[in-house]
This record gives sequence, C-alpha cells and structure tokens, in this order.
Amino acid sequence: MNAQPQTVTADGRTIGDVVMDMRNITLRFGGVEAIKDISFDIREGEIRAIIGPNGAGKSSMLNVISGFYVPQEGEVWFRGKPRPPMKPYEVAQQGIARTFQNIALFEGMSVLDNVMCGRLGHMKTNMLTQALWWGKAAREEEENREAVERVIDFLEIQAIRKTPVGRLPYGLKKRVELARALAAEPKLLLLDEPMAGMNVEEKEDMSRFILDVNDEFGTTIALIEHDMGVVMDLSDRVVVMDYGKKIGDGTPHEVRNNQAVIDAYLGVAHD
Repeated sequence: MNAQPQTVTADGRTIGDVVMDMRNITLRFGGVEAIKDISFDIREGEIRAIIGPNGAGKSSMLNVISGFYVPQEGEVWFRGKPRPPMKPYEVAQQGIARTFQNIALFEGMSVLDNVMCGRLGHMKTNMLTQALWWGKAAREEEENREAVERVIDFLEIQAIRKTPVGRLPYGLKKRVELARALAAEPKLLLLDEPMAGMNVEEKEDMSRFILDVNDEFGTTIALIEHDMGVVMDLSDRVVVMDYGKKIGDGTPHEVRNNQAVIDAYLGVAHD
C-alpha cells in the first residue's frame, strides 16, 4: 500500500494514510448478491459515511468491515496488510469497535456495567483472580473503571451511570451504546445508523459527540446514516451504494451533485 499524502480539512483536522481498504468486495447470501464488486478506502482521522436507500447493502458492508461477514470475493486490507477471516474478539483486538442499528445493550444492567463491557479486551487477568478481586486483578479493574468514568464524563451521562439501561429513553440508550464502544479505545469506530429514531435535539447532541470523538481522540469513524443533513455536515467523504453496487464516492459536495446519486437516492440536489 502506497502512503497517501496527509490532508488538512477546513476545520484543521488531519486526515492521513489509508487504514482500511476494501478491494473488489462481493458478498452473496445464496443466490443474492448483497454487495457487488465494491472498492473504497477509509483514511486515518476521517469521518467516512456510507449511504444509500434501504436494501442497498450498507449494513452488510459494515459487517464485512467489522469482520462479521467474510466476502466470497475481494480482499479487506487493514493497515497495509490483507486481513484473514477473524473472530469478533480478534477484530476488537485490532482496535475496531462498533454500535448496532438495533440497540444491543444489557437492559437489566446499569449504564456503568454496560459501559464496562467495552473494557473486556483490556482485562488480562483470569476469571478466578477477578472473582477474588485481589492484587493485579483489583488494580486492573480500578484502571478500567477510571477509563470508563472518563468516557461517561465525556458523553455527559454521569447522572444516569447507576440507572438500569431498560429504564432509559431511546436517545440515551444510543448514547450508552456509543459509550460502550468508546470504552474499548478503538482506532476505527463503526456506527450503524447512530441517529435512527432520534428527535432533532437528540440528533444535534449525537452529531456533536461524533465530531468530538473524531477531533479529541483522533478516532477514525465510518458511519451509516439516512439523515442527509447530518451526513453532509459531518462527513469528510461519502460512498454511496444502491442495490449492492457503488454509484458514488467523494466529498459531500461531489456526491450531492452526482447525477447517478440524485436519481437513485437524493431525488434533488442538496445545495
């Protein structure tokens, strides 16, 4: 992989080399091609959006990026090397974390305990030592709790840290799921429709947190989102899918003026 020149965005952020390179990806389920020969990359430090109508294959692509699906054709390159099929915990060890289209939290557990689950990959002591909460295990848990508390403060959910997740409104549940992903300290964060079902105020809050994660932590972000206002405001580059094919790829300005994208998805140019 050839190094890419660094790019400085209008707001002063630096976008670096290619982190993830999807090369000619084709994914089939039986006789159905969910993804058809798609190539695009994700560069370090950017916010990369994947958009398209329902059924375009966006979530399938995110599942390929996260290692949950293995494509029948094509290669996934991560940090300059082809990535073999991996188990979910191996993907997490590479520094990749994600949220889900349908909230996947432990409803009976507190916010704190849910976010602590994001630290599992950082826990090195065995189960017996952890159960005894002694020595190295005690120190390790204290360090992980400190990391979790920093995330809770960052996302402004201190007031609900001991509240069972099942009692929370939808918007706060989405924020807790983001907190759990951030607790893993990912280098690449995958967000599957992070603002689905939210009201305007909740979307504004989530947009601010996504920008802050990218800016303050330097986290590379790939997201799927249907709200085009959000996509155009947040993203550095956008890839557009339709019926499993790529029909557009570029900056928000380039994509919203791409006639194929307008015809298939946007309907009108968004100036």
